[in-house]
Amino acid sequence: MFILQLVYNLFYVFELLLIIYALLSWFPNAPESGLGKMVQRIVEPFLGLFRKLPLQVGGLDFTVLVALLVLSGLQRFVLQVLAQFL
Repeated sequence: MFILQLVYNLFYVFELLLIIYALLSWFPNAPESGLGKMVQRIVEPFLGLFRKLPLQVGGLDFTVLVALLVLSGLQRFVLQVLAQFL
């Protein structure tokens, strides 16, 4: 049970980092701050997987939203697989 909770918490923290990354983009110079650079270094490799897709529509970038949806599905899958083996 401890492992399931740990994995769940890791996914949750990463989801929060993705949301913080998206919110930082709304404020001028926030992505260049220390917090912005740290969050960017953590989430950008995952977001890079989705940057190749045409997710920019009308000046809006839906990359983070799609990444959150994929991460949520991945979380459910991983937790179900772990629950079967534990």
